[in-house]
Amino acid sequence: MSAAPAELLERKLLFVTGKGGVGKTTVASSLALLSAQRGKRTLVCEVDAKGNLSDFFGVGPLEFDPGEVSDGLYAMSMNTEESLKEYLRIQLKVPLLARIGVLARTFDFVANAAPGVKEILTVGKLAYEVKEEHYDLVVVDSSATGHIVGQLSAPVAINELVHVGIVRQQTDWMIEILEDPQLTGVVIVAAPEEMPVTETIELAGRLGTETNIDLGAVIINRVLPELFHRGEEEVFQRLRQPDVAEALSGKLGGSVGPVLDAAELAVTLRRGRAGHLAKLRDGLPPQIPVLYVPYLFTRSHTIRATRRIAEHLAEELGY
Repeated sequence: MSAAPAELLERKLLFVTGKGGVGKTTVASSLALLSAQRGKRTLVCEVDAKGNLSDFFGVGPLEFDPGEVSDGLYAMSMNTEESLKEYLRIQLKVPLLARIGVLARTFDFVANAAPGVKEILTVGKLAYEVKEEHYDLVVVDSSATGHIVGQLSAPVAINELVHVGIVRQQTDWMIEILEDPQLTGVVIVAAPEEMPVTETIELAGRLGTETNIDLGAVIINRVLPELFHRGEEEVFQRLRQPDVAEALSGKLGGSVGPVLDAAELAVTLRRGRAGHLAKLRDGLPPQIPVLYVPYLFTRSHTIRATRRIAEHLAEELGY
């Protein structure tokens, strides 16, 4: 295991990404909760309009305007139209409009014609919260691995297209925040499976070659525990012998077969995933911290599960 990056939550902006289904929202919500528990005023934002971040805090649907979901923890859902309104009001001094109307339609046309415009409204909103020091930490439940590089590199892309004027000025300060490793970092969430590991290694490489944004940590979710030490495994193998299992069942007054089968399955799954963990560690730069989150055997993810993951992350981070 790499050295635990206790300074991870000392940054101001964390983008949490990962392949769909690996628990990206689980980790984002838990990091945000841990930050708030440590006394930091924290904002967590879901970028996907179809996301379910609210379920992880046991609250109703999230809005663009942040709402407090726990002591010192605020949550919001990104809305590019609302972000555009806020940008016009704050940056360009355009009066607040109930409906953007023609301007919105023009914006959609420009955004579709020039990739990066919608992304810059998302990234710009979050960077603005950091710039104005509204929060001690902003945690972003970001786009999945296939889209995060484009989202993070949008300010640079716009900056290269526009060389003067107010748009250039806006992207300049965004880039300063995003490319400062003391302020901003990316957290990649993976699972000990072939595709998530492959995508994590590829994304780590792309972040290093296509952006100047720091990779703060890789968090491996759903790690199965090791059931037995070496000596214990030898005892277990003897218990698996038919005559021993039968004798044990007689002593206990019931069959122990299903319990032993379940234990062997857990050992097999754990060891089958160990190769993927080794591949991930070998494929990452050695300085990148790798943290581990155990598999929670729960049917749904609630605030209770979020707290449990936050506790595990606190241990991994050395708090």
